[in-house]
Amino acid sequence: MDLSQWLGWLIAVTVLPPLVVSLLTIYPVRRFAAQLGLVARPGGHSTHTNVTPLGGGLGIWAGIMVTFALGTLAVAILRSNVHLQTYLPDQVVLHLEGVWSRVAQLWWLLGAGTVLTILGVIDDRGGVNPWLRLAVEFAVAAFVVYGLDFGLTAFISIAWLTKVLSVIWIVGLINSFNMLDNMDGLSGGVAAIIAASMAIVMLTTADPGTSQPQLFVAAMLLVVCGSLLGFLWHNRPPAKIFMGDGGSYLVGFLIAVSMLMATFATSDGSRPHAMLAPLCVMAVPLYDMTTVLWIRIRQGRSPFVGDRSHFSHRLVELGLSRTQAVLTIYLVTGTCGLASILLTHVELAQAIMVIGIVGCMLLLVIILESAQWQSDEK
Repeated sequence: MDLSQWLGWLIAVTVLPPLVVSLLTIYPVRRFAAQLGLVARPGGHSTHTNVTPLGGGLGIWAGIMVTFALGTLAVAILRSNVHLQTYLPDQVVLHLEGVWSRVAQLWWLLGAGTVLTILGVIDDRGGVNPWLRLAVEFAVAAFVVYGLDFGLTAFISIAWLTKVLSVIWIVGLINSFNMLDNMDGLSGGVAAIIAASMAIVMLTTADPGTSQPQLFVAAMLLVVCGSLLGFLWHNRPPAKIFMGDGGSYLVGFLIAVSMLMATFATSDGSRPHAMLAPLCVMAVPLYDMTTVLWIRIRQGRSPFVGDRSHFSHRLVELGLSRTQAVLTIYLVTGTCGLASILLTHVELAQAIMVIGIVGCMLLLVIILESAQWQSDEK
């Protein structure tokens, strides 16, 4: 399949609609945030200085839901109308039936994501017991893994272990994006970079069963990316609205599940290292979550209570401005994203080098941060 012939068309129908819907929806959310009880006030572990609306996640949710609703309607019409199909690229027409066969699966996923969005909005309004929040997250993840039969393809022959790891993966990514949402434009921008990177991987990695690009997963990731770009218009410094838990839970969930739906290895098994692409592209959020939890536990504090020990905060302590810290994290994430794309297309020797580059970059970050820690201890 020659992607260059219709890639622009694909981007137009998957990125632009959610971008526009998200961008426009957030305006009324900003206006009525106070009445909805979605307001973030300065103080505590927060570093913002002004009263700022929450609820940007509602715009992200709307962008995703409206786009997929329109897409579902369009596929339903096109698959039964041969005349309209003449206006579409041939390769797109070939995938109409395949896409339709997964519509029910898609809406179950979107329903599960909506549950997490509602949970997050409730948390934004008045807080939710952290154990209850985790219980709901695990329940939703278990539904996806055991009910919809999604799971990691990690060459592990023990089925129950694969399913348990899949549940942990979903919950881990939900919370990693939630914890990363601590500076203007940070979580949304990082998530957009990750979604775009993985979409490229899906478009350039053939499904072993069909030898065709993985359009279904790529489309989901591009829709998420588009909705995030619409949100970022409002969240760019100085932010007019924050994503809130409702947005971070949804974004983390959909990205996590997209990676479970994807196939990274080739049909002949020649590139098993490609399965490390999700870990590679998620290096920054996972690094942030792991180090924050380690710092909190080491200091005898609850891992559920927010603070200013995040990667972005530590960069500011090193002397960077908040904007510079966010751009630095964008750069590191973008590098990891490019590495994940390369990882799926190179042989073992080159893959080791790619993984080594990501590892060296993270080690450089650790060394820089350790210099600040040593300075603080003196």
